[in-house]
Amino acid sequence: MKNIAIIMGGYSSEYKISLISGNVVKQYLDKKKYNGFRIHIFKEKWVYVDEKDAEFPIDRNDFSVTVNGEKIKFDCVFNAIHGSPGEDGLMQAYFELLGIPQTSCDYYQAAVTFNKRDLLSVLKPYGIKTAISYYLNKGDVINTAEIVKKVGLPCFVKPNKAGSSFGISKVKTEAELPIAIEVAYKEDNEIIIESFLDGTEVSVGVINYKGEIIVLPITEIVSDNDFFDYEAKYEGKSQEITPARISDELTQKIGETAKRAYEVLKMKGFSRSEFIIVNNEPHMLEMNTIPGLTTESLIPQQAKAAGISLEDLFTNAIELALA
Repeated sequence: MKNIAIIMGGYSSEYKISLISGNVVKQYLDKKKYNGFRIHIFKEKWVYVDEKDAEFPIDRNDFSVTVNGEKIKFDCVFNAIHGSPGEDGLMQAYFELLGIPQTSCDYYQAAVTFNKRDLLSVLKPYGIKTAISYYLNKGDVINTAEIVKKVGLPCFVKPNKAGSSFGISKVKTEAELPIAIEVAYKEDNEIIIESFLDGTEVSVGVINYKGEIIVLPITEIVSDNDFFDYEAKYEGKSQEITPARISDELTQKIGETAKRAYEVLKMKGFSRSEFIIVNNEPHMLEMNTIPGLTTESLIPQQAKAAGISLEDLFTNAIELALA
């Protein structure tokens, strides 16, 4: 039996979703192969939480825990932290230094994909289309006329480095820009402002499954809100249709684009890329490397449509990390 540390929580506004994801992983772990340990990672504490919700501190020197006088070490880490420090490379680098296998991509890939500006800059030379964008660092002079001239209206103001849907605003007038920028700065000190792409939004998972990189069935997102925000993503304010209602030709094109991004970046583990289809061309918005793993989340939905159970999905991730 292998000891699997399921890390969850994190430092971002999305920690509650991460706790749900982590608990789903624990629930669906193959109990014949693995002992699952819920590890809560917060700024103020790193603790193992047992079945009775008792907490035991993690020794950060070797990522072990002592329970009733017995020191427990872990064979593998299942990373279910959305946002920092699980999705931005910090935990990946830490486990690399300790020599502990983990289920997500490596630290460089995590850092690049977490930074929307850097991700899109890296992928652009490979023919992957994106929205027109404008960048701001905290403290920069805000020239609203210059922003509107470059990206047009409406536009989206987003935190540049954030794994969640917090801090995003759709801006329809120049006067709304400063308020939206302030909202985004609450989540991050870098901002990306993007032109509005009027088209169909889709989400596509790419995973290494049993040694082969596969594209999962594509999900079409129809938001009840103005865009796919936190409410739409997590509180049922959207329709998620898998497989997407698009042509076979477009399905193939989007799949090839998402797979190319995965391969170019030398990804491992899970990836979920978001695209807007404009004039039959997919435009990439972002890539998530620790996507939601709740039973309602997109990757589990897509895996189910591909005939992959949650137990198989999680076993595959662990076995690839251990290989």
